[in-house]
Amino acid sequence: MNETAQQLPRFAVVGHPNKGKSSVVATLAQNDSIAIAMEPGTTRDSHRYPMKVDDTTLYELIDTPGFQRPRKVLAWLQGHSLSASDRPETVAAFVTQHGDDPRYHDECQLLAPIVDGAGIIYVVDGSVPYNREHEAEMNILRWTGRPSLALINQIGSDDHSADWEAALGQYFQIVRRFDAVRAPFEKHLDLLRSFGQLAPDWREPLDAALEYLQALKFGRDSQALEHIADALIDMLGHQESARLGEHEPAKPLLPKLRQRWHHWQREREQRLRRSVEDLYQHRRLQRQESDLLTPDDGDLFSERTRQLWGISKAQLAAAGFGAGAVGGAGLDAVTLGHSLGTGALIGGLLGAAGSYYYSDKLTRLKLGPLSGGFREAVYGPLKDPQFAYVVLGRALVHSYEVSQRNHAGRDVLVVNEAGEHWLDHMDRKERQRLHKTLLSLASRKFEPGKRQRLIEQLEQAQQAFGQWQMGQFEGSEQLTVNS
Repeated sequence: MNETAQQLPRFAVVGHPNKGKSSVVATLAQNDSIAIAMEPGTTRDSHRYPMKVDDTTLYELIDTPGFQRPRKVLAWLQGHSLSASDRPETVAAFVTQHGDDPRYHDECQLLAPIVDGAGIIYVVDGSVPYNREHEAEMNILRWTGRPSLALINQIGSDDHSADWEAALGQYFQIVRRFDAVRAPFEKHLDLLRSFGQLAPDWREPLDAALEYLQALKFGRDSQALEHIADALIDMLGHQESARLGEHEPAKPLLPKLRQRWHHWQREREQRLRRSVEDLYQHRRLQRQESDLLTPDDGDLFSERTRQLWGISKAQLAAAGFGAGAVGGAGLDAVTLGHSLGTGALIGGLLGAAGSYYYSDKLTRLKLGPLSGGFREAVYGPLKDPQFAYVVLGRALVHSYEVSQRNHAGRDVLVVNEAGEHWLDHMDRKERQRLHKTLLSLASRKFEPGKRQRLIEQLEQAQQAFGQWQMGQFEGSEQLTVNS
């Protein structure tokens, strides 16, 4: 992409103080380092934030101070303009003459990038009532002659968006409701498309930017699944070992190796979390989630943990049956009275029984042969299918939440249960294939060449979970285009 001054799209994000301008910039620039605070006047100078992919600048966002004296500025402009044709030059003259005047510092910082050719994103808070104080701001922006759109950013709980839309529609061709903290990725792309409509010279570079961003999102989603797959392979197959003397009792080693195994699992899960957060450029994210494993020597998971993150014993038995049956014949076929071959029936029953059996068993020490006066004591892998589903469920929820999170968010990310089990949204045969793969990981029979198959199975699970989550967001935002 050619990054000449004429072609590089630049957007000045402007408005009244404390209306979410910096949040909009952080979201569209995918930059979580931008300072966001509730106190008015946090931004006193303009700051430029390029949106870069692979050292290519796609566009630039400019965070600006809020208007402080818009009615006085408008009065000056009206007193120095001879006709509508000279209004952009009059705005430029104001910036030149008042650049060092502390009374108009914020207005000059705000208007300077617009005078230099930036487009305008005007941000208002739809949770506060509309008042005529903003009309001076909107008139000043219209005097610049630059392409512009207005965003209604809902900060509080009250909703005055309808009044804002009616007023803004008289000054801006495009008016959109945009939640800077919660708007999904597709809404970001819509804003870029809108500017392509308003400024024909930007259409080509913005189309290229859209392709870059869509490819970037797809690549990040794919890499996140790879990170999850690698973590599953590591965690489900992990072992801890120690040397044991010929006459040394093995029992005292068990709690030590178990503790080491637990610590390693928690650390590996945290490495997965950080790798996914780094992937999506959320390096300052604060996260809250429950511990992966319980510290006691009994069952690894409480019943509530199993309900939230694992699968029920009925689901486990059904999945085990499907994984054990020849040719994918599952429990549904049996309950409907379809005939199965004896071999398939026995294989399915054994698979289900195995799932039940292992779901409440912990790994014990395995002792190797005596060699040189020592034996190797090995703890792991854990033969509990629930462990696989708990690890996977937590990873899918975290990955999805991070991938959908805007960079304006400063709240703590709480990794909660999905509310509905993601497994229920997968095709039955896909669930059975996934279960079989997870069992092979825990049995250390997983072949490295099957990693790609695991990633594809995880993609099916993630898509089902994502479709359910996105259904909750539909209808929460609207688009108003004024012709």
